[in-house]
Amino acid sequence: MLLQKHVRAWTSRVAKQLSTMASSAGSNTPMEDAIRTKITEALKPSRLEIFNDSSKHAHHKPMVGSTSKETHFRLVITSEAFRSKMQPARHRIIYQLLKDEMAQEGGIHALQLRTMTPEEEQRWREREAAQES
Repeated sequence: MLLQKHVRAWTSRVAKQLSTMASSAGSNTPMEDAIRTKITEALKPSRLEIFNDSSKHAHHKPMVGSTSKETHFRLVITSEAFRSKMQPARHRIIYQLLKDEMAQEGGIHALQLRTMTPEEEQRWREREAAQES
């Protein structure tokens, strides 16, 4: 149990370092970069994970002919900004932040969101750890 916590903490630190290195070295993922920048500036998240699931959906009919490799994203966001807001309101905040990226040709086609406050994330982690035991 204690080892799992240390591994998770180490993994989180490494992921943040890699993310920082990738963004400073330039990127081939302009849509992901825009998502990261807008959410970070507006919500100051303690956790932001961006998963590009576009390759899993490239064969779908609406994607035929699309040259974009950044159309389907899954986001996990933990932020104090979500405190006292229900999930629909949290999602509206994200949609508003990313409205330009969703409207542009070859932009975001699908967005899956998991939004949490720090306390909700802690409870989620505790439930996850209990299930692993």
